Amino acid sequence: MARMGGTGGGRKPAPGRGEKKGGTGRRRAFQKRKVCRFCADPKQEIDWKNVKVLKYFTTERGKIIPRRISGNCARHQRKLTEAIHRARMIALLPFTASQP
Repeated sequence: MARMGGTGGGRKPAPGRGEKKGGTGRRRAFQKRKVCRFCADPKQEIDWKNVKVLKYFTTERGKIIPRRISGNCARHQRKLTEAIHRARMIALLPFTASQP
């Protein structure tokens, strides 16, 4: 079914967090960009045997923290994911949280 006239959809998007409904509200404050810690320090390596580093990138429940939160670049996030999977296979890291 074709739309009649106009170029837009009609409704405005809902106001974001911190914006007022009626006026030109302020946008969210500028947030500092996260830097990949492996790019910043080339001496630090991603290795499945280094459990201390891998634990930092997993949650308490055993999930891998996504790169938008951890700040890793795509290349290092892939290497990190592979290292976590390998460490889980050898039982250095848990797959899930332990059940009480």
